[in-house]
Amino acid sequence: MQKRVAIIGAGPAGLTAAYLLGKGGQDVTVFEKDPQYVGGISRTESYKGYHFDIGGHRFFSKSKEVEDFWTEILGDEMLERPRSSRIYYNKKFFSYPLVAFDALRKLGIIESALCVLSYLQAKAFPVKNPTNFEDWVSNQFGKRLFNIFFKTYTEKVWGIPCKEISADWAAQRIKGLSLSSAIWNALRPQRKSGGGKDKMIKTLIDSFRYPKMGPGMMWEVCVEKSKKLGVEVKMNCGVKGIDTAGGKWIVHGTDGNDYSGYDYVLSSAPMRELVNSVAPAFPQEALESARKLGYRDFLTVVLICRDEDAFTDNWIYIHDPSVKVGRIQNFKSWSPYMVPDPNMACYGLEYFCFEGDGLWNSKDADLIELGKKEIAQIGLTNPAAVVDGYVVRQPKAYPVYDQDYKQHVDNIKEALKDYPGLYLVGRNGMHKYNNQDHSMMTAMLAAKNILAGKEVYNLWDVNEDAEYHEGGDRGVEDTDKIIGRMVPEKLS
Repeated sequence: MQKRVAIIGAGPAGLTAAYLLGKGGQDVTVFEKDPQYVGGISRTESYKGYHFDIGGHRFFSKSKEVEDFWTEILGDEMLERPRSSRIYYNKKFFSYPLVAFDALRKLGIIESALCVLSYLQAKAFPVKNPTNFEDWVSNQFGKRLFNIFFKTYTEKVWGIPCKEISADWAAQRIKGLSLSSAIWNALRPQRKSGGGKDKMIKTLIDSFRYPKMGPGMMWEVCVEKSKKLGVEVKMNCGVKGIDTAGGKWIVHGTDGNDYSGYDYVLSSAPMRELVNSVAPAFPQEALESARKLGYRDFLTVVLICRDEDAFTDNWIYIHDPSVKVGRIQNFKSWSPYMVPDPNMACYGLEYFCFEGDGLWNSKDADLIELGKKEIAQIGLTNPAAVVDGYVVRQPKAYPVYDQDYKQHVDNIKEALKDYPGLYLVGRNGMHKYNNQDHSMMTAMLAAKNILAGKEVYNLWDVNEDAEYHEGGDRGVEDTDKIIGRMVPEKLS
C-alpha cells in the first residue's frame, strides 16, 4: 500500500530516503528551506565559476550499500582521488596520517623521547573509564602528544575545553587508532586492493571517491532522479511545525501553507528545533533536554588565488594557536574541475565559531583580510597572489558532544516512542556527529521500515562506520545481505 511521507531537509539523509522511497512507489514530499542549494552541509556552492565544498567531504564507506548508492546516482562522474593532508604545528608541517620518522625528525630527539615516555606512562597508568575527550585521547597517545596534536585543534573546533567534551566523540572520530597503530600503519601502509575495507581505520585511508564538481553534485543529481520517480521537492520552504491527529501528520510550511495527510515524517532538522515544533508537545523533560542541546557553527573564507604551487594537500589541519583558522581546504586538489582556470587556485579557510559571536558577525571584507593575513603567516600563499574572496556561513554545522548530551538525547529518544511515524535521521536530526555515509544509512533504514510497514530496524543502532548492529552483533557484511532484501529494487 502506498504511504505518504514528508521529509524535512534535502541533505544526504533526506534525499537518500526520498530516492529510495520514490523507487519503492511511495508518495514523497521533501521540504527544504534553502532557496537554491540541496545537500545541506554536503552542498557545493559556487562563486564566479569557482566551486567549493562546505567542510570537505570524502566519499568512502565501509558499507557496500552506501557505496552502491553513490555509484547508482553519479556513476562515472565520481573521481578516485588520492588523500593528502598535513598538520601545521609550531611553524612546521607534519604528514597526516603519521609518518613516523617525519614526525620524530620535526619534533626533535628530546621532544620525541618525552612523547614516547608520556605514551608509556599512559599505557602503564591509564585513566580508568575516561568520560571526557582529554582523558580518552591521553590514554591512547599520552598526555604530551595530546597537547601537541589534539588539544588546540579540538578546542578551536568546539569552543569549549577538552575536559568538557564527551569521550564519545573521541571514540567515534578516532576509532581504532592509537600511537602504536598509527606508527604501524605508517611503517606498513594498507594495500590499495584486496578485501580489507571493513578492517581499515577510516582515519588512515589513502584514497577516496569524489564527485567531479563537488559533493553537491551528488545531491543535485539525486534530486533530478528522485523527481523522475515522482518525488516532490519544495525549495525555499522550511517547516515551522508538525502535528499529528487521527494517525496522520500535518506539516506547517514557512510558505504559509499546511500540508496534511502524511503517514510518516522523516526529519533531518536539528533535534533541538524539531522537538520544540511538534504538537502535541513532547513531555517537559524532553523539551528541557532539547533546549540544552548545543551546536557549533563555522564559516569558510574562500580565497581565489593565482596558482603558485603553494601546496597540493586536500586539506591541512591548523593546530597552531597563533592563528584563528582551524583547517584549510584546497578545492583544486579535491577536484581540478572545481576551478575553471588552470592557472588559478581556490582555498577555503575554515573558522569555527558560534552564531552571533564576534567572528560570525564580522564583515565579509574583514574576514577575507583575516584569511589573507593568516594564510600568509602560515606560509601557504603570498597575499599578493589573492585576487578575490568570498565568505560562506554555516549555522549548526556540528552537534556538540558535551558531557550531558547523551542523557538529553536518551530523554528525547524515549519520548519519541509516543510519536509513531516520526523518524529522526542524519547528523543534526539524531544529534550525532557522524559522516555522510552514517547519515545515509540511518535514512536507508528508515526507508526500509516504511517499505516493510513495520519497525524492522532501530536507526539508533547504526554505528559511526555506517554499519547496522543489532545489539552490537552484526557487521556490515550481514547488514548488506539483510537490508538488501528489504528494497523492491536492490541498488547495484
